[in-house]
Amino acid sequence: MSVSESRRSDEEILAELGYKPELKRSWSGFSNFAISFSVISILSGPFISFFIGWNNGGPMAISWGWPVVCALILIIGLCMGELVSAMPTSGGMYYWAAKLGSLRSSYFTGWLDFLGLLAIVAAVSYGCATFIDVTLSSFSQAWADGYSLTRVFLIFIAVLAVVTLLSIFSSHLLAIFNNISVWWHALGTAAIIAIIIFVPERHASVADVFAQRINNTGLFDGATSGLGFLFLVLPLAAIFPAYTVTGYDASCHMSEETKGASNSAANGIWQAILYSAIGGWVLLLGILFAVQDADAVSAGGGSPVTILYQALSGPWVSAVLVISTVGQCFCALACMTSTTRMLFAFSRDGAVPGARLWTRLNKSGVPLYSVALVAVLAIVLTLPALVPVDVNGAPVPVAFNAVVSIGVVGLYLAFAIPIYQRLRKGEAFQKGSWTLGRHYKWLCLLAVVVIAVITVIAILPTSPGGIPWDPSFEWKYVNYTPLVVGGTLLALWLAWQLRVKGTYTGPRHTVDLPAGLTSADELEIEYEEHHPGHAHHHPASHDSAPHDSGPRA
Repeated sequence: MSVSESRRSDEEILAELGYKPELKRSWSGFSNFAISFSVISILSGPFISFFIGWNNGGPMAISWGWPVVCALILIIGLCMGELVSAMPTSGGMYYWAAKLGSLRSSYFTGWLDFLGLLAIVAAVSYGCATFIDVTLSSFSQAWADGYSLTRVFLIFIAVLAVVTLLSIFSSHLLAIFNNISVWWHALGTAAIIAIIIFVPERHASVADVFAQRINNTGLFDGATSGLGFLFLVLPLAAIFPAYTVTGYDASCHMSEETKGASNSAANGIWQAILYSAIGGWVLLLGILFAVQDADAVSAGGGSPVTILYQALSGPWVSAVLVISTVGQCFCALACMTSTTRMLFAFSRDGAVPGARLWTRLNKSGVPLYSVALVAVLAIVLTLPALVPVDVNGAPVPVAFNAVVSIGVVGLYLAFAIPIYQRLRKGEAFQKGSWTLGRHYKWLCLLAVVVIAVITVIAILPTSPGGIPWDPSFEWKYVNYTPLVVGGTLLALWLAWQLRVKGTYTGPRHTVDLPAGLTSADELEIEYEEHHPGHAHHHPASHDSAPHDSGPRA
């Protein structure tokens, strides 16, 4: 297929879904994969949220938990791939929910998706700021001595400012950044793995990496056995891979800017998950084998930076930190891009107050005000990170942990709703060119169950001080995920009952139809009349796809 045919096909599909092309379709399939790969970022999550796995189970939880949870996440990604192939729009999940379910489910899905994406922007940018501070400290002792949460927060604001400025340039420039990001992550990860394998004089044993248990939560008196450890402490470690390997819906949100989106976006999702899972596991095993003193790592809050300083000399530590920090900057930019495109689409369909402002594009075709709004809201969401917190005498970023959990809960609930609706739709679902075939039945069911379990885990207290009836209870220890997510759901329910159900009409048709036509379906009929013998690329036309085949491009 030539470029022009591919471009025409994309425009036809978008018209059939009800939209005229407003965003510039300048992204290749590789660029679409690149943004999800960059959002996942194995140079970001494995470093900035390593402490979650270490403190809630230790090396055993990381070495075994990472591949198991990632395999389950891949199943969710496959289900998402089938949906985006059938309906490749920037709105993604909320659009699918409207078409497969109801307007109410669409409204809730869209806002959960936006909340999750916003939290991921905040978490990644704050983590990036933390590593910028740590990296500078590796070069200057004076800088290290002046550490404060306020300084880190100011760097966080600076990171968001730079990301905002870069995001308002052309979409094509953002695609270039994401393409560079893929190679930076691939080569950078390989370089870090080589450094932590060959430079340290000694390494941890296999038993230390795969069998050592740690409980730094303060729960159950630090016990590493028993039902409490097994069913409360250890499950908390699942948030580590669940947070890292998320945001792959970026491929959906960039589908209106991607050529051949029905295939490219679906492939971008599962490929980004699979390659990140493999690369991330190898990297994490390398970090775990570099541990010299597990007790010292725990005393440092479970930070991987402590491990680096144990195993490497100063220059090598600085090299690893620079590689990771640059990767995190790429990740923050990709997260911002994905979030603003979702906000643009949701506003385009009238679901966001002030919609006209958030859909306004600058000369480069970028939703400028959406970018600015996301930056400001990310700062507000992360304000609790200014409060210092120690758990068992170690500095633990409880507020950051909560922002991570908010991102996980928001995104995965937004994933679950259309996946469940697709399962209920059964064979009536109008497939795209990439389909799960008959396997959708067990894959979608398992995906919904996995999301339910992850959601429950994400709202659990992470220390005794966060449990209301515990004598050590203080608000600074609270995992405020259920408060933010629950408060958001309550506000959405009230808004729906009082006003929105009478005004929200779901995805709107913005496509410019020829004179005399009133719907995209009529546009399809006219196309077929003027192009006899040409297969039209409506999602409904893919029913002939073999139902007994597995995922295919």
